[in-house]
Amino acid sequence: MSPAGPGAAAGRGGRQPGEVVLSVRGLSTQYVTPEGIFRAVRDVSFEVRRLERVGIVGESGSGKSALSLSILGLIDPPGQVTAGQVCLNGRDIRALRERDLQAVRGKEISVVFQDPMTGLDPIKPIGDQITEAIRAHQDVSRSRARQLAIGLLRDVEVPAAARRIDDYPHQYSGGMRQRVMIAIALANQPDVLIADEPTTALDVTTQAQVLDLLERLAAERGTAVILITHNLGIVAEFCDTVQVMYAGRVVERGTARQLFSHSVHPYTEALLKAVPRTGSAGEPLFAIGGLPPSLARLGAGCSFEPRCPVGHGQQVCVSQPPEPARFGGPGGEVIAECHFARQRHAAAAGPGGAGQ
Repeated sequence: MSPAGPGAAAGRGGRQPGEVVLSVRGLSTQYVTPEGIFRAVRDVSFEVRRLERVGIVGESGSGKSALSLSILGLIDPPGQVTAGQVCLNGRDIRALRERDLQAVRGKEISVVFQDPMTGLDPIKPIGDQITEAIRAHQDVSRSRARQLAIGLLRDVEVPAAARRIDDYPHQYSGGMRQRVMIAIALANQPDVLIADEPTTALDVTTQAQVLDLLERLAAERGTAVILITHNLGIVAEFCDTVQVMYAGRVVERGTARQLFSHSVHPYTEALLKAVPRTGSAGEPLFAIGGLPPSLARLGAGCSFEPRCPVGHGQQVCVSQPPEPARFGGPGGEVIAECHFARQRHAAAAGPGGAGQ
């Protein structure tokens, strides 16, 4: 185990599990194009606590990756973060100069991207890429950084780490390349790790191995994880809390247990119905009708209304955006943005189960 291992479980400065490490408030991002202004992230707010595993789910184009890039300050023109705060350990990193923000990225907050072949330099040995990440934030010699890099490769269970540190990315399998990306992301004991579809390109067995590895290493280092994925099975196994995004908004959030047992928003319910189940061979797969709305032409009401079996054609859904409704339940609090959320929650909970 490398020095960046279990001893860091309480986090920097002796911080304890359960404290808020990331607070996002009113975050909005848009892209100005010839076709119009695409509102990719719309007034999103949430908190992440130390050691918490937060899942962000939704269809392609719902704003998941745009949200993560907005948090990291990596939105490129024609995109622009237009509003909001991103407070990391109590400091608004959106207010930092780019030079200062670079000192934060990779140290206090880091990311694992979907495709490790685009995240790794194909003409540099693996060891050089890990030591580069270490020396960017730690005042250590090259030889010491190499020792730490070997330790990190061992931590992510790369066989013969001392020998394979000099191999190139193409000499690693897809699963091993993703392990290297995790090693780089955790090299400086970040408080928050954003994993953006980290297992999409991997087979099912390797997916499970990578997620188990990520869970173990994050727990050892006291790191909170934000997992962005479209795979609800992974979310059910890995995440403590879940945020469901649609058209740039978080339309439902709650504990994984609560959302999977008593989802309130019709979109969340539709996503769960679309998951293939064992024993359903020969049955047609459920599909959500219609298409997601254009982010350049959002209406005045609920964005899901044109596809919604509950609110389609309802005047209130067409003309007014829904306000967040909060509910308590056996699995924890749920917040849903739906005009019929209270009726749906009461129906799912049974007698006496109306929202707060």
